[in-house]
Amino acid sequence: MAELIGLAASAAGGGVFGLLGTVIGRAAGYFEQRQTQAHERARWSHEAHLAGLQMQARREASEAAADLADAKGRWEGLAASIRAEAAIGDSYAWVNAVRALTRPVLTLLLWLITWLVFLASPAAEQAKIVETATFAATAATLWWFGDRGAQRTLR
Repeated sequence: MAELIGLAASAAGGGVFGLLGTVIGRAAGYFEQRQTQAHERARWSHEAHLAGLQMQARREASEAAADLADAKGRWEGLAASIRAEAAIGDSYAWVNAVRALTRPVLTLLLWLITWLVFLASPAAEQAKIVETATFAATAATLWWFGDRGAQRTLR
């Protein structure tokens, strides 16, 4: 009988330890699965962040390319304008006089407009309006008279 009780105790003990091993294995599997899922969520979040950074970099690159094309177009327009003016030949004396006075008169008018806008505009709007008018007047002065320097002749 002692052998039978020992055999039953061994079977019961083995069953309890087997069940305990299964429960511990399942609990470890559960925590391992949670850790794997947390790692995947972190990886997906990181990949989404990287994709956002790549989109931002592409957007900034396209904006820079557009700005570069815009600046290039402006410079080409300025060069074409200067070439067109250089191509104008001499004409009647009164036409040459009007052409010669156009730049100085327009420049003085731009500076006069700048001064009048400064005096007439409200203080809140003065900065914006005067800044724009000053830009136009300065650009006109420097561009219109900047190419009036002494011409060098190559020998």
